[in-house]
This record gives sequence, structure tokens and C-alpha cells, in this order.
Amino acid sequence: MNVRRGVWLVVVGLMTTNPIGDAGAESSRRRSPARAVMEPVSLMDVQWTGGFWERKTNSVVERMIPAMWEIMSGTEYKPFLEHFKIAAGTAEGRHRGAKWNDGDFYKWMEAVAASLSLDPDPEWEQILDEAIEVVGAAQRDDGYLHTPTLIAERQGGEGAQPLSDRFDFEMYNHGHLMTAGAVHYEVTGKSSLLTLALRAAGYVESVFADPSEDVMRHAVCPSHYMGLIDLYRVTGEARYLNLAEKLIRMRDRVVGGGDDNQDRLRFVEQGEAVGHAVRANYLYAGVADLVLERQDLDYSKALARLWENVTRKKMYITGAFGALYDGASPDGARNQSVITRVHQAYGRNYQLPNETAHGETCANIGGALWNWRMALATGESRHIDALELSLYNAILSGVSLDGRDYFYTNPLRVWTEPSLELRWSRTRVPFVTSYCCPPNVVRTLASAHGWVYGRSENAIWVNLYGSSRVSTALGNGDRVRLEQTTEYPWDGEVTLRVVEAPEGVFGIRLRIPGWARGASVSVNGSRSEAQPIAGRYLEISRVWTVGDRVALSLPMPAVWMESHPLAEETWNQVALKRGPLVYCLESVDLPKGVGLEDVRVDTAASIDADWRPGLLEGVTVLRGRIGIRKAEPWGQELYRARTEAPLVPTQVAFVPYFSWANRGDGEMSVWLPVD
Repeated sequence: MNVRRGVWLVVVGLMTTNPIGDAGAESSRRRSPARAVMEPVSLMDVQWTGGFWERKTNSVVERMIPAMWEIMSGTEYKPFLEHFKIAAGTAEGRHRGAKWNDGDFYKWMEAVAASLSLDPDPEWEQILDEAIEVVGAAQRDDGYLHTPTLIAERQGGEGAQPLSDRFDFEMYNHGHLMTAGAVHYEVTGKSSLLTLALRAAGYVESVFADPSEDVMRHAVCPSHYMGLIDLYRVTGEARYLNLAEKLIRMRDRVVGGGDDNQDRLRFVEQGEAVGHAVRANYLYAGVADLVLERQDLDYSKALARLWENVTRKKMYITGAFGALYDGASPDGARNQSVITRVHQAYGRNYQLPNETAHGETCANIGGALWNWRMALATGESRHIDALELSLYNAILSGVSLDGRDYFYTNPLRVWTEPSLELRWSRTRVPFVTSYCCPPNVVRTLASAHGWVYGRSENAIWVNLYGSSRVSTALGNGDRVRLEQTTEYPWDGEVTLRVVEAPEGVFGIRLRIPGWARGASVSVNGSRSEAQPIAGRYLEISRVWTVGDRVALSLPMPAVWMESHPLAEETWNQVALKRGPLVYCLESVDLPKGVGLEDVRVDTAASIDADWRPGLLEGVTVLRGRIGIRKAEPWGQELYRARTEAPLVPTQVAFVPYFSWANRGDGEMSVWLPVD
């Protein structure tokens, strides 16, 4: 037996149907949202073929999934798989760990399932099959599956009552099981995990048939909204969509809610993102999923208001979400009785601290899930712009380049001597007690190829740029195959080649990012008559033939960015951005004895892009001139008279934000003061 599997289980009675690949180039196992302007393309229809994303997904398959399996199949840190064995009565022990660890394991299972669409490895497929057997053995006959309660129930201890505490995260765990089951079925055609998910949905349906006031509040980190709609899309059974709608509308009946869980106000009354950022973004994504299936103008308007509030007043330049470790909301309200304690949360408008930025990786992923659904619903490129910003910066930063260590939070500034002691590490680590973020990163990167393309009745949409191929059917049934070649995000030159095309006219829609002013497009060497506009899709509609080529050129100058003046923490500071990538300055790239507090930026100085294949697994660094004014050491004083000293011009290299903290501990900042 291969050493990476370990000797842990004999396979018996696996539930299988089609092996991988039997469905052909395009999977029809998941229906498209009924009201999508742009329909998603199946994971089975897209492959990375080189460049940045092939390297990243190779890391998922070769490093991240195996390293996480070592943790989750063992008990060195906390039990994950072992909890299901204890709950099933096949192992001895007690529950140790967070109440949401079941959901973390389901995310890992989803990551493996999604990775099989890229690398159909029979060995990992078998490991997943075996894990499903263990999980299924723990599930109760009525579909309930939550190991903390099941273990207590088996051992006759306290806490054996389901849904006794909404902060036990039962609905969150069930939701991730549902999504994992849907992805596993979509990729492999096997019904084993999907069957467990459908049984869990049956339990949810029964317990919420006539819920009490207390039970109605069980919607903390509501992954189950998305999960139920995932089940609807792979089964076609309206009961799951109806249940998702019922549970979402049930939020409006909550009595005594608060901002931390976004249930103080009815959803249709909300216009400002508040409270726990993961809970908020999962909620917004779930409601967007419902809007994709059933028209509700009030929900659509609320989502639009919330999106405008977040992207214009509450989102970090890196695409991270959630400014506060702890706070109060609504902050400073006249009516003191409505104020809620919030944590890991959105703050006030323009409240975007850098050193104490929370930016939890799960919140950043939740934001990407929300933006993807908004893009499907509207066909507007600005939602893919926001998704891409989060993906390249605030999500990728959550995992080390070697694929073994993770951030829980993603600050924008780190000092050698921090201003206060913070709960979460400023160094990536293999395990944190709240282990939700690591498997969330892995499942996101394993399935990111599903975001690259979209389709509609008579067009294929190119949303993200990366060397890849797609083979799919348009809404009218015509088959299309494209190959994309590019070194994006390091370079803005993209080539698309038509490999298969229908006989008639169809469109290729290219997203022109909002930052890509001056983009140009040519077809077979001739400049396109259609003019690209930054922040919109450009459609080229014509009769295409095999071998036709589209060349897209996206200018990528390095740009100094500034923030709105009401964002006080970045007043008179700038950040460096090139294309979709935000850059930062690390102390390792400063002269010896120089700290970040000594740095001043000269925004008039030229910035050069320099490809470094041997640095940080290959990155483009930005080289520019800064000024260094060596500051006198501070004592205990809070203020002192400013003294002028000459600035010493110095050349430094800025690195992509996602790559920081991979060269040892040190200082880092995205925002730097202007000279």
C-alpha cells in the first residue's frame, strides 16, 4: 500500500456508479441556474495547460492535499476522520476540537473531488471512497450528522441534544457536506457522498418543518443555503430549492437578533455589511444563489446595495474582507439597546486598519463565492474583477508557497514589535485551533478552473486569464473548444485559439479588467473593430473557423494607488499594484538596519518590472526608488517634535503580496508613506 495513504481502513461495500471520464468532455450532472445571464461551465470541461495556475494546482495535488491528509487522518493536532470513527463506535475516544471540524473535513473531501477533475488519480479517488465509508457509518438513520453531538449521544454524556446551541455550527457542517457531495457527484458520477448529503438535507427539512423561535436562529455561517441549492442543481428536485428559500426567508422571523449574525434587520432592509465577515459573505452568496433560481427584486436590490457598500467602503485593496478582531455594531448608535458585540467583523465605513486587519481567509473566499454568483446573475465584469482581486491576493496569501502552512488572518502591515498582542499568528503555521481556513483555501484553488469560463445561449465568456483549454456546449447546444495561452498575471498578453466551432455565428466575450485601460484586441492579426472598454466584456461575434486566433493585450503598468481620504489609516500613503496583483515591501528587501518606519515613497520615480525565476518560485518583482530617512529610536513618548533629515535614495524590490512571509519572519507593509 502506498505510504501516502497509510494503513487505516479496509474498503467494504463502496457505492459507485460511473468512473471518472465516462461522461465525456462535458459533464451534464449539474444544471445551470435558471436565471443566470452567464452560466457556469463544469469543472470537467476545463483544464489548466501551463503557466501560473497549472503550477498552483500542481501544488494543490502534490503538496496541499497530501499534507492536509496527514493532519486529518491522524490525531497529532485534533481528530478529524477519527471523530467519525468514534461517532460510529468503531474507535474509542472523545470529541476534541472545534464544533465545526466536521465541516473542515468535508472541505478537504471537496478539494480532493475537485482535484480529480484536473488529475484523475485512482489512488486519491480510493482514499476519498474510504473516507466516505467512515463518514457514512457515523450518520444517524434520520440523516443527522454532527460528531460532537453523536459522540456525546453514544457515550451518554451532556450535549447529546441536536440543535441545542446555534454556535455548535451544525447547519454549517451540514452545508459543507451538501456542497462536497454535489461536487463529488459532478466530477466522479458517484452517488456515495451525495447520498449522505441528501440524507442530511432530509433531516434539515424535517427539523425545520415547524421550527421553534430558537431553532430558527440556527443559521451561523450559513453554508447550508448554498449547499441545498447545490443539491437542487445536481438532482433537479425542487424540494431542496424550496427548503433553501424557506430557510433564507425564515431569517426575517428571528426575534432579538444582532449584527454579528446579520439578523437584527430583515434582509431586504439591509444596505450596510455588518458583523462577522464570514457569516455575512456566506449569507450574501446564499441569497445570490437563490436569486439565480427565483426572481426576487427586493433580494436583488439588497444584494446590490450591500455589494456597493462593501466594495466602495469596506473592502481592502487586496480584496480582503473584515477589518476587526472585535468591535460593536452599529457603532455609536443612538439606541444603545440594538448594539451587538461583533468579532472577526466588518467595521464602520472606511474603517480599514492595516496592522490589525482581520481579513480572515474564509471571509475572503466567501467574498469570491459571492462575487461569482453576482457575476452569473448580472453578467457584469466588475464582479469578476472583485473575485480576481481576492483570489490573487487575499486568498493566495493564506497558504505558503510550499503548501503546508497557513494564515488565519491576512494583515496588510506587520511590525517587528507589534502595537498589541493579537490572537492569530503573523507567521504561517501548519495548524490553527480554528482550522476552517486551510481546507477552504485548498478546495478553492482545486476548483478555481471552474471560474475561468462561462457560457450563454450563443457565446462563450472568458472571465479569468491563464493557460487553459475549455470544451463545452453553449446554451443552444453548439459545441465550442478554445485554447488559451498566456503568462498572466506576470504578462498581459493573452492568445485564444479556436479548436472547435459551430457552423454559424457565435460570440467570444473577453473580460477587460477595470484596471486595463488601453487594452487592444486583434483577430487573426487584424485589429478588432470592437473597441475594448476597461471594466466591461468585449464581445467578438462572427463565424469562427478552426485555427482562428484572438490576441488580447492588457497593459500592465505599475501604478501607485491611494485610498479615499476617509480611510484614515492610509492617509497620505500609497500602495503599489500591477495588473491584478497588489505588491508589498518586506524588510528582507531593505538595507540592513533599515525598518519600514524609515521608508518614504517617491511616486514620481520610475518602476521597473523584473522577472525573477529563482525567487519565491518565480515572481515578477517591481523595482523602484524609495527614500530612506533613518528615524531616531522612540522612547516612551507618544508625540515628539519632528526633525528633518535628508532622504537617501535607495533602490528596492517589491514582491507580490501573496508571496510575503515565505522568506522568514520580518516586517511587511502594503501601504507606505509618501515623501
